[in-house]
Amino acid sequence: MSLGEHFREFRRRAVIAAIAIVIGAILGWIVYDTNLTVGGYRFGTLVDFIQKPLQKVHEKHPNAGDLNYSANGVSEAFSLKLKVSIWFGFIISSPVWLWQLWGFLAPGLTKREKRIARGFLAVSVPLFLLGCWVSTFALPNAIEFLLGSTPSTAQSANLTDAQKYYTFIIKFILVFGLAFLLPVFLTGLNMLRILPGRIMVKGWRVAVMAIAVFSAIMSPSPDAWSMLALMVPMIVLYFAAILIAMFLDRRRAGREEKNRADWLDIPDDQKSAL
Repeated sequence: MSLGEHFREFRRRAVIAAIAIVIGAILGWIVYDTNLTVGGYRFGTLVDFIQKPLQKVHEKHPNAGDLNYSANGVSEAFSLKLKVSIWFGFIISSPVWLWQLWGFLAPGLTKREKRIARGFLAVSVPLFLLGCWVSTFALPNAIEFLLGSTPSTAQSANLTDAQKYYTFIIKFILVFGLAFLLPVFLTGLNMLRILPGRIMVKGWRVAVMAIAVFSAIMSPSPDAWSMLALMVPMIVLYFAAILIAMFLDRRRAGREEKNRADWLDIPDDQKSAL
């Protein structure tokens, strides 16, 4: 493909991903503060989900936990609803935009590698959603760490800016979801023969240190629990990526050795498969 064709392909896939996110955002707009009942099961609203960690802190610290929706003007509530809806659409449309991302990289892969890529795509969506789910366990501790120091005197009250609180929750969940995609991207680099498994093994100490620094910087809260909740799964996933990369390297080396041996056994006047 020429450079222009690459740009047109990227534009086409970006438009498809954007349409999927918009459709998901429309659904997020609907369930933002409206309960849905499907098959007799009642789903909570997005507002309930976002404010649940704050409510738990409010039970222990009555002076902490009230949200201020008018700190940035009368449009605050509307802009928050729009932001949360887009965030919700980004998460539930992850199968689509992840597929488009892999589809853009697929032309550089062989047929065998494309089949493997589709398998890893099937893994990346659950990993992304798993990361978002794991973040919900760290959220209450992070909120309590940040707001738990509010004095319990009658003259003290913590009126949290709703815009900042919602932004904190969104970033917190997205960071965990994207961090859990680490093995997918490492394996993709290995499939493209950019990052061999032996290099990943030799650099595991550097990788662990880099993951620790990344977790400390990207974790929205400064407490150690949130950092460890992000760091430990990333380290486990990194070593899982090493095992997969080593398996792919060994399989690829065996296939190349077989092809080379077949080529050497063919007489000079005959055409080889290679």
